Amino acid sequence: MKEIKVLVVDDSAFMRRVLSDMLQRDQRIKVVGAARNGRDCLQKLKQVQPDVITMDVEMPVMDGLSTLEWIMKETPLPVVMVSSLTKDGAESTLKAMELGAVDFIPKPSGAISLDMEKVEAEVIKKVKGAAEARVRTLPLSHPVENPPSVSFQKGKKKRVVAIGTSTGGPRALQKVLAALPEQLPAPLLVVQHMPPGFTKTLADRLDKLSSITVKEGEDEEELKNGVAYIAPGGTHMTVVQKGEGLFLELNAQAPVNGHRPSVNTLFQSLAAVQGWTVTAVVMTGMGTDGLEGMIKLRSSCPTYTIAESEQSCVVYGMPKAVVKSGLADEVTDVSNISAAIVHALEKG
Repeated sequence: MKEIKVLVVDDSAFMRRVLSDMLQRDQRIKVVGAARNGRDCLQKLKQVQPDVITMDVEMPVMDGLSTLEWIMKETPLPVVMVSSLTKDGAESTLKAMELGAVDFIPKPSGAISLDMEKVEAEVIKKVKGAAEARVRTLPLSHPVENPPSVSFQKGKKKRVVAIGTSTGGPRALQKVLAALPEQLPAPLLVVQHMPPGFTKTLADRLDKLSSITVKEGEDEEELKNGVAYIAPGGTHMTVVQKGEGLFLELNAQAPVNGHRPSVNTLFQSLAAVQGWTVTAVVMTGMGTDGLEGMIKLRSSCPTYTIAESEQSCVVYGMPKAVVKSGLADEVTDVSNISAAIVHALEKG
């Protein structure tokens, strides 16, 4: 397999060493350089020619966001951000996703932390995934200020939309949710692979950009039409039926195939619901999360499946698994997914 050359950028010498040691314990990865700030990083780019960069968010002289923006404009490369678990850190990380970063690694605590060893497997996994990712350098289109008015069939049909995504998901979700009409006749359930501390910021950010309401899901709340519920990071989100309504249930049970929240877990809970039609969407992400749940969902209740196309994915893993299994009713670019959701709901 091809060697992955990595440039580690962090203002902490300790963190540079910890990250470098972690990465080089994998036989495929070679750390070809380290930089103490953004300016140092840009000076070393041509010299070491990395395949992937890990980039600290907060650095003196030139911070991570400014450096990322320059890289995306001048010499696009896969960048994995390293972020602190703070509100400011979460906001900066999501801004980095918008600018074109492929993924991020959360620091378990402060800027210098021995706890970083606990996330070694995740660090290696994300750097390997970044090496295979398609870098998106085009700016996001501005949110649709007034999404087109849509005429939905009136009646007693009960409909729900479920979306699963991972690597590249925050950017993809912005494109999809911001273009949905406010009067959407269905609740939306979203699983985005993220650790605790980031999904509330993601939900707040998406809510400001969208006509529909976007919020982090809460235990035991009833689902409402025109509201998107994002699974809290580090927590499984499921749906239970009580009378005529659907309610969220959150739990901290063991990760499923390495994921919590898990798309499979959400889809499998929807498979137990009676009398509802499901529109299931699988977008960009590594791995196959969502496939097993999709199989169960489609065998249990009326389901229309939309998969993101390879052309628009950052990583064509999760949608690929659905498409290869013959479970996708529609395959389309991320820019068309909102329209596909609306069309599916129009048909009922």
